[in-house]
Amino acid sequence: MYVFLIHGTELLRRKDIFYKHKNFMIWKRETRNYLCSTKIYNPFKISIMNKGELIDKIAKDAKVTKSQAGDSLDSFINAVGATLSKGGKVTLVGFGTFSVSKRAARKGRNPQTGKEINIKAKKVAKFKAGAELAKKVNK
Repeated sequence: MYVFLIHGTELLRRKDIFYKHKNFMIWKRETRNYLCSTKIYNPFKISIMNKGELIDKIAKDAKVTKSQAGDSLDSFINAVGATLSKGGKVTLVGFGTFSVSKRAARKGRNPQTGKEINIKAKKVAKFKAGAELAKKVNK
């Protein structure tokens, strides 16, 4: 069985046996009728930053206190939220654009019962990355 893995920017093709263990994929390569060379591959190497870590980073980079950085971030979030709630748009050149999108009412299905349900129309927040942010992500 061939399994395709994305490792960095390469697509790897391996004829291996896979085991899933917590967040790791463990595979054993098949060599001459027996298994050998166990390797661990972590496909979930993703850096996740929460609000507290973002505040710490802002405070460090701007050389301000964490309290001031937290107040600034809260002010930014409130300003974007207030503008979007009025149906407006927030554009930060190079970073991206926050906007509001409308979703039409539609029919859905309850996954537990299979019964058809009506889903109401609603507005959702949308973010489109700017050119500079897209370049940094694709670096």
